[in-house]
Amino acid sequence: MKLQQLRYLHEVVSQGLNLSKAAEALHTSQPGISKQIRLLENELGVDIFVRHGKRVVKVTPPGQAILDIAERMLKDAKNLKQIGQDFANEASGSLTIATTHTQARYALPPAIKHFTACYPKVKLILRQGNPTQIAELVTSGEADIAIATEAIELFEELVMLPCYQWNRCIIVPQGHPLLELRTLTLEDIARHPIITYDFAFTGRSKINQAFDARGLNPNVVLTAIDADVIKTYVELGLGVGILAKMAFEPKRDHYLRAIDAGHLFEPSTTRIGISRNSYLRGYVYDFIEMFAPHLDHATIRAAMR
Repeated sequence: MKLQQLRYLHEVVSQGLNLSKAAEALHTSQPGISKQIRLLENELGVDIFVRHGKRVVKVTPPGQAILDIAERMLKDAKNLKQIGQDFANEASGSLTIATTHTQARYALPPAIKHFTACYPKVKLILRQGNPTQIAELVTSGEADIAIATEAIELFEELVMLPCYQWNRCIIVPQGHPLLELRTLTLEDIARHPIITYDFAFTGRSKINQAFDARGLNPNVVLTAIDADVIKTYVELGLGVGILAKMAFEPKRDHYLRAIDAGHLFEPSTTRIGISRNSYLRGYVYDFIEMFAPHLDHATIRAAMR
């Protein structure tokens, strides 16, 4: 059994069981991949794939178990290389963070500024997407850590580290009738068109739950993945906005007004997600602690175990 054979297996599955695409991605030949997989099947005594002629059509039940183990072995092999790199050069490398727009735009800048000053030789990469997409980037090994609020806790492959809690505000143009109310209610908000986050983003389920609990059916006229887009359309008068409180900046958003809505919605928790089988370099531990000071090295290591 060779690691190269396991890499071939992984790539074939990643390419939707298309041997030609797998060969192209690995810069090798299709017959070479087929031969190595056949050799592995012969060695193990089971078929990993179901074939129809020369085509691979699906994974067999024992093949799925083999693929699961192969994934872990490939990750462990990658970890071994990273350990060597870590000790060879502790202050250089790369850190890929998968996160949402709200986190990248409003929560992460202070930590990133601090980190780049401490580790100028580390290449920092931000990958943005919805929470499900960024969790998948970490589980696939394309990113080191995920930072998001919802959906990533659904991935059992990830260790979840709570960072901080946050809540929402209502944003409206200057002179809006909601600004005249002494106490804002969900019924007051529901009387107006609403602009808020897409269903996959930033605590949207908490918003839905709050309205549902009151038997209200709000008129959501526009959703977006980006807090700045929400603010733009609120400024145009298309509706009232519901967004993360951290995303409202009075100096920059001087055409808008914010009303605290912490009493209307359950708070949400932003978490860091790390693959259970990953090896973290020293500067990754440091970045996490810069972003969430209560998550020191010992706490992170205990969670990983």
